[in-house]
Amino acid sequence: MLNIFARASVSRVTDPVGTWLLRRGVTPNAVTIIGTAGTVLGALWFLPRGELFAGTLVITFFVLFDLLDGAVARASGAGTRFGAVLDASCDRIADGALLGAIAWWCLAVAGDRPAGAAALIALVGAQVISYVKARAEATGLTADGGLVERAERMILALVGTGLAGLGVPYALDIALWVLALLAVITVGQRIVAVHRSAKEQTG
Repeated sequence: MLNIFARASVSRVTDPVGTWLLRRGVTPNAVTIIGTAGTVLGALWFLPRGELFAGTLVITFFVLFDLLDGAVARASGAGTRFGAVLDASCDRIADGALLGAIAWWCLAVAGDRPAGAAALIALVGAQVISYVKARAEATGLTADGGLVERAERMILALVGTGLAGLGVPYALDIALWVLALLAVITVGQRIVAVHRSAKEQTG
């Protein structure tokens, strides 16, 4: 949802950076891989150790690379089909690492089973949301939109970990349960969108 409303504003900031990177020989795929590697390493190093605020800062920095790979691709004139697949695949890896690390901390470190369960629901929901869209597009259907796309999921998760790292009680629990609920709703929305698209094509 944020992708629709914020894309133009974000592009005005990221496009000059993308042009600058391209002139220095940085490719969109390199930006994608660096961002994913940083997110994964940051999530798996800091969060299970209970360093939630530091982890949030590091992960947020590398998550922003997800905005830059598209900017570099636009600066080069066009992205490639391989780049699109790589970007989508790396997004799933980063999402899994972040929510998996949060679940690890909740269950193994904090002993908070309800929050851990919410993190696992959110993790599965995030993967299914993306899968429904990819599978629909592979069959010529559409499944766009929904309450929580990737931007919203990352914001909710990182706000939760950041506030928890600052000592705000129940911040992570609330963020995870909101994310889990909205992820389930979004899965339903995308399946409905696929059904509607199929009906429109069959007339």
